[in-house]
Amino acid sequence: MTQTSENVTWLTQEAYNKLKAELEYLTGPARAEISAKIAAAREEGDLRENGGYHAAKEEQGKQELRVRQLTQLLENAKVGEAPAADGAVAPGMVVTIAFDGDEDDTLTFLLASREYASADIETYSPQSPLGTGVIGHKVGEDAQYELPNGRKASVKILKAEPYEG
Repeated sequence: MTQTSENVTWLTQEAYNKLKAELEYLTGPARAEISAKIAAAREEGDLRENGGYHAAKEEQGKQELRVRQLTQLLENAKVGEAPAADGAVAPGMVVTIAFDGDEDDTLTFLLASREYASADIETYSPQSPLGTGVIGHKVGEDAQYELPNGRKASVKILKAEPYEG
């Protein structure tokens, strides 16, 4: 899954199905479970000093936030449309860069949203400083991005291929 500047999210069919199933669970059985927890905690008495009630309400808030995130993500999803393999860096690609012109100091990462992160490959968001700095650049080009301290860093794009995983 990847996001572009137009808030379109590219998803594999597998990722789309997984996120849709999570949304269906959260809006169905999980909502019923949290409502039951809140109702049970209410029956325990004074809500101001009821830790179970406050914990259940906090859990409900987190759950509803995730529902909103998934709803927005799935509304803007394009399923099965991989980025073009034209050598230009785009969301949904595995990118290899060299830092400051040192072709021995490299980093390979997936340019995608955190929903697509896996243990197999490091993932950088297209909205991250590095992500915004490399998007649109072609293999062989230099790109700059801003570090947290305000300085600029340069990288060279060594490879950009659509993610197959």
